[in-house]
Amino acid sequence: MFYKKDPYGYRTMLEGAQLKTLVWGERTLLCEFKMEKGKTIPSHTHPHEQTGYLISGRMRFTIGGETYEVEPGDSWSIRGDVEHAAEALYDSKGVEVFSPVREEYLP
Repeated sequence: MFYKKDPYGYRTMLEGAQLKTLVWGERTLLCEFKMEKGKTIPSHTHPHEQTGYLISGRMRFTIGGETYEVEPGDSWSIRGDVEHAAEALYDSKGVEVFSPVREEYLP
């Protein structure tokens, strides 16, 4: 599978948080997200491992009870079933990989 850069295709996951699935295979899914300053992803869990990289902006993650300030160039990996949340401190953009594939993120 190949993805050519396209400014369209984002879908709203929560108010102020958009996601676009880029490519996926049998075991992984790559997506791009955008979050507006001040918006949050409430604390939640899922069985998927989640690995990400912040392209722009600044965010605060709470992962398994620990809090991290994330700047462009920083990355994270969250094991499956670990409680986590996110807050955009500035308008932010990043990419994330999920394994196994998150079926609900497929187009």
